[in-house]
Amino acid sequence: MEGDIAGLAAGLAIGLGAIGPGLGLGLAVSKAMEALGRNPEAAGAIFVPYILGLALTEAIGIYALVIGLLLLFA
Repeated sequence: MEGDIAGLAAGLAIGLGAIGPGLGLGLAVSKAMEALGRNPEAAGAIFVPYILGLALTEAIGIYALVIGLLLLFA
């Protein structure tokens, strides 16, 4: 019974933890492409903050995955 609850908790942690980063990454890409469409010369100024923001947003999903795996195997 305890293993079943841990599996459910891990699935919920990973699933719900992926919703925020998924939405955040989609919005970030959308706004970056919109900014590049308006001002293509600003590609250099947009690229570094864009990549940094994507990495930080994706880290949240990775943390959710780690927590889910800890719930399963710890």
